[in-house]
Amino acid sequence: MRFKANFHKNPKAFKDNFSTQSEAYATNRPLYPDKLFRYLSGECREHKLAWDAGTGNGQAAQNLALHFEKVYATDASSSQIINAVPQLNITYAIANEQAPVLKSRSVDLITAAQALHWFDLDVFYSEAERVLKKYGVLACWSYKLFRINQDVDREIDCLYKDILGNYWDPERRLVDTAYRTLSFPFREFRAPCFEMKASWDFENMLGLLSSWSAVSHYKKREGHDPISEILERLNKAWGDPQEMKEVRWDLSIRVGSIR
Repeated sequence: MRFKANFHKNPKAFKDNFSTQSEAYATNRPLYPDKLFRYLSGECREHKLAWDAGTGNGQAAQNLALHFEKVYATDASSSQIINAVPQLNITYAIANEQAPVLKSRSVDLITAAQALHWFDLDVFYSEAERVLKKYGVLACWSYKLFRINQDVDREIDCLYKDILGNYWDPERRLVDTAYRTLSFPFREFRAPCFEMKASWDFENMLGLLSSWSAVSHYKKREGHDPISEILERLNKAWGDPQEMKEVRWDLSIRVGSIR
């Protein structure tokens, strides 16, 4: 794996919400569906270079590497980059919303997976317009709470809203509104619907909850784990902790090209 420590001044200060739990993030975050990347690949005229902005642990970048000759994957968190999975045609770099090493009009596809709400949009959109080829594609997607069944969902909603409500960063509201309140100054496409699925036991679910940024904020301010407040009820709602349950997330996506 190649690392390039490229730090850039940014009008919006970087919130490093995931370095302290980067291993939990890498282990427990859901996988994006293959058909999402097949769709995005199909919208591109060429497949030479993709830039995955806000790559985290490289989850989307690894899928892009199956469809593009080269992938440039950036994240402002060095801890996330260190936990990224190496791949021959992926170059990882530490950077925010900009990619100055990329030449103008050199990129076929830019992706921002569950990351757009952390970006300075003016900076990111300007960079996208600089590096995208004519007819190049920009795709930004997010996902809300996972859903399992009525009993488990009730406890998760309690944790998310009632216990952690004041501990989420303001940017989280942009995810809850599926990015629809954000400007998107591109020629937007009507994208199909996508869904993520996983099969979890009880420990898998706890692992995902532990990676939430609001859980980290709560621990720092209150000195204890907020998950413990619902753990007994959550365990009861789940039943046998070894039982595997289907987990679902709806993806919200905005896709467009240079006007």
